[in-house]
Amino acid sequence: MSKVLKAAIIGGGVIGGGWAARFLLNGWEVVVSDPDPEVERKVGEVLANARRSLPALSDVTVPKEGRLSYAGSIAEAVADADWIQESAPERLDIKHIILAEIQKHCRADALIGSSTSGFKPSELQQGAARPEQIFVAHPFNPVYLLPVIELVGVEATLLRARDVLDGIGMKPLIVRKEIDAHIADRFLEAVWREALWLVKDGIATTQEIDDVIRYGFGMRWAQMGLFETYRIAGGEAGMRHFIAQFGPCLSWPWTKLMDVPELTQELTDMIADQSDAQSGKYTIRELERIRDDNLVSIMRALKPRNYGTGELLNLHDARNRPPLPTDISAPLTTLKRVIPVDWMDYNGHMNESRYGQVFSDAGDVVMGMVGADQAYINSGLSYFTVANEIGYLSETHLGDVIHVRTQVLEARGKKLRLYHEMIRSTDGELLATCNQLLLHVSLKTRKSCEPEGEVLARITALGEAQAKLPRPASMRD
Repeated sequence: MSKVLKAAIIGGGVIGGGWAARFLLNGWEVVVSDPDPEVERKVGEVLANARRSLPALSDVTVPKEGRLSYAGSIAEAVADADWIQESAPERLDIKHIILAEIQKHCRADALIGSSTSGFKPSELQQGAARPEQIFVAHPFNPVYLLPVIELVGVEATLLRARDVLDGIGMKPLIVRKEIDAHIADRFLEAVWREALWLVKDGIATTQEIDDVIRYGFGMRWAQMGLFETYRIAGGEAGMRHFIAQFGPCLSWPWTKLMDVPELTQELTDMIADQSDAQSGKYTIRELERIRDDNLVSIMRALKPRNYGTGELLNLHDARNRPPLPTDISAPLTTLKRVIPVDWMDYNGHMNESRYGQVFSDAGDVVMGMVGADQAYINSGLSYFTVANEIGYLSETHLGDVIHVRTQVLEARGKKLRLYHEMIRSTDGELLATCNQLLLHVSLKTRKSCEPEGEVLARITALGEAQAKLPRPASMRD
């Protein structure tokens, strides 16, 4: 049995709570230390949002949630922690005090990351007992969903940190040289400066600026970033042509990136009033859920394309995918997963088309068991579903944890018949059934044919073993 890893989160605000959720929902033990008497409530609310959204990114079984506790002191929190994340306010003097206390009580081999968005590691390490142990691990809100982490510090330490972050589904980016505000915040500051000028000068409102981003280039950035987007804008000649065509614009006085408008009370009130008019009808918790649901839907949409964040999610699913069932003498557990927000319909429950997705994925597990995997498909042979008879027995809702129990009713020659039961894991309620008929086909002729080689032997053995089982109870009605 592998050792349960422990993360100590120092500071339980929005970012600290997000870190706690990310580690906890990936099976780590988590202890939070924060003198705020409201810390348990605040972290609990962040965690509630994370439980609703993070598992929905996965199409396989998610790790069992770890144990969460709260410590009365930093010393108690960090004593045996593997990873320590400091998420204190952005004041260097406060961070120095906290980091010194952490190093006084933690293991010498513990990883100590700081969520700082602006300070360099050399500044954080001033006066430290073990400077190389401290590094920047700058996340983005919400930490439990957005995967990129900027890492800055000593290379050997960062390589260890990268391995940990890979394991919890994140995208660690090692920054080549330390610099104030790292990479992303420098980029965002440039956009923020120009947005402030556009509001101050009466060119656009806060909503109009947000609309330009979310209806325009923001959609491109979400999956291709800046440079790959502009490479396409250069046409067939690519980036060189883009720079040649648009490079001269950089000398034109379009922007005010090196100048910042004074944040007077008048400008602050203008921005705040426009922001209230834009989205003041929602509470912050409602906005967080809207944000999280939208992020889950966007990120999940990239999974079939295996691009951008979709590629990262697929890699993490592959790490968490359970082994194929090996006991063919019993009904097969072919699928375990959480129901995501993009599967919901206007009636507030899972759309009927998604039941087909669940049973198709369960059938794919049986394909894997008999060796009809990607290599077999590449050889020109596969199984096609020719009929599905689905029974919808009870409503399936957002966030339901479900599993599928599958029984092979027939496995003879070209024909394979599977019977699936979709069950809510929390209470055992049967939600749906599916009688699925598949035929073995040649991908060259697109006609049915006999299975070949090891697949034929395995499918025959599976069919013979499952034929000895009683028919599923849900078929007897």
